[in-house]
Amino acid sequence: MSKKELTIVINTFNSDEKIYSCIDSIDKDLNILVIENSNSNEFKKKIEKKYSNVSCELTGENLGYAKGNNFGLSKVKSDYALILNPDAFLEKDTLDRLLSTSNKFKDFSIIGPAKQDEFSNTEGNDDKDDVFKVNTLKGFAMFLNLKQFEDIGFFDENFFIYLEEIDLCKRLLKKNKKIYLDKKVLINHLGGSSHNE
Repeated sequence: MSKKELTIVINTFNSDEKIYSCIDSIDKDLNILVIENSNSNEFKKKIEKKYSNVSCELTGENLGYAKGNNFGLSKVKSDYALILNPDAFLEKDTLDRLLSTSNKFKDFSIIGPAKQDEFSNTEGNDDKDDVFKVNTLKGFAMFLNLKQFEDIGFFDENFFIYLEEIDLCKRLLKKNKKIYLDKKVLINHLGGSSHNE
């Protein structure tokens, strides 16, 4: 895959101060979709004026993590999406590494970045590049192969905040789909939580 096949989805809720560092860390030629959980036309106008590669959708209310990201993913026209929290930001080679891993492990449903703290659930080293199969990933950054979700959908909207990414991973594994963690994909997460609050 190439960068043209990727959309960045950032689900926000009054994240005006955090989100600019996040967007500034992303290549300017990538499509970014910001889902703002409010009716702030001022925020929408400001962010779309500042970044030519950003479009902003207003939900009118706080949908939470699961429903907000589902709303964003429903708008994505590319084959792949990277869900990012607004308090996360990429290293210089993060996307190149993600693309390289996705081309090597074409059967992936989700690839997660290095800042995970959960290496105890690995099934062993798949290759010499520190890519592991895992059972769960944290929700602050998830690289999705959207075709893999056609039969199960995305996040369960009964979860407003917390545990929805664990539920999604469990449903993927029941369908024998592959979830990978790449220790060389670096995404910084400033928040103590992996969700919008």
